[in-house]
Amino acid sequence: MELGRYGFTVDPTSAHAREIEDLGFRTLWVNGGQIDRLDVLTDLLAATARAVIAPAIIPPDVYGTDAVIALYRRAEVTAPGRLMIGLGSSQHKPLAALSEYLDDLDPIPRNRRLLAAFGPRTLAVARDRFAGAMPGMITPDYTMRTRQRLGDGAQLIVGLYAVLDTDPDTARETARTPLRFLMGMRSYADSARRQGFTERDIETLSDALVDRVIAWGSASGIAARARQHLAAGADHVYFSVLSDGAQPSGLAAARLLSSAVGIRH
Repeated sequence: MELGRYGFTVDPTSAHAREIEDLGFRTLWVNGGQIDRLDVLTDLLAATARAVIAPAIIPPDVYGTDAVIALYRRAEVTAPGRLMIGLGSSQHKPLAALSEYLDDLDPIPRNRRLLAAFGPRTLAVARDRFAGAMPGMITPDYTMRTRQRLGDGAQLIVGLYAVLDTDPDTARETARTPLRFLMGMRSYADSARRQGFTERDIETLSDALVDRVIAWGSASGIAARARQHLAAGADHVYFSVLSDGAQPSGLAAARLLSSAVGIRH
């Protein structure tokens, strides 16, 4: 499924999704924390005209296969070819449980499924049973290593958190907001360790951790980080813009970043 080079994370309740689509982003993403019901994805399909809509992620601990298959089938009726299913791994069950879940998910074609995969075992599942992997909070160096593990046949989608702020103190403080939550999850903490971060980095959310896994600064600087991921083997990078309220977000951020990466409308 063609996602384009760049995507943008949107609030599914925002009135600006169509305008962000019109900036040239070919895929619009929805963070898992904003998916309180699966119908927000079909609502977003209805609010837009062309963009692929992709959740990052649908948690299998919350939504069973019947619900996900029903979502996919509804989308294929109302907006055929525009929904990509992004799944996470269970935080509480072994990898075998994911395999069983996927056995029941076969009505959704493999090329319409992505897995939030970080480590060797989940990357192997992403390679063999999905269109590819969609890791986040990773460095460009780790993107290169991930591409090597996946091989050339699988898609590699990188989620890039970003803060449009050139002040180190305020930018890093905003960046730490999702890190406080994510580094408490085993998959993200283990991923940070694989990337060479220390226990102290993870526990204190050190400047080194923030600066390497989250892009902050000017739009041109954030665009440069996205290009590093593409050069390292990513097929697609999507921006999840963080804001403290004063920093650009939503449509304003999308305008800045679409211009910085050179998307042609």
